[in-house]
Amino acid sequence: MKATYAPFDVADYLDNDAVIAEYLTAAAEDPNTDVFLAALGDVAKARGMARVAKQAGLGRESLYKAFGSGAHPRFETVSAVLRALGVKLTLVAEQRLPRRKALPRKTPRTRSAPARHPPKRTGLRSR
Repeated sequence: MKATYAPFDVADYLDNDAVIAEYLTAAAEDPNTDVFLAALGDVAKARGMARVAKQAGLGRESLYKAFGSGAHPRFETVSAVLRALGVKLTLVAEQRLPRRKALPRKTPRTRSAPARHPPKRTGLRSR
């Protein structure tokens, strides 16, 4: 007898805020930005696409398009969806860079008085 499996849908497992936050954090760490956008779409689907779209001030169809494969949504769209989901985007330094040593200040140059030149001759000789 051959076993049959139901298709996997991650939205079925995104059932609480802690799981959603961890899922989005892991997706954001991937260097491929499409992974984060797909994860954000999964979370919106789990919470109800129509409800998230309404809270974000977007149309449901445009939300599906924004998080479809190959889409490049604007930051405003992503930000609105994150707010609608009750998720806060936080940035943390990956590694601490060594501080640059301060260079000694150069003393400002003082301008000396301009050299005095004899007046220019105009080509006319005075007698």
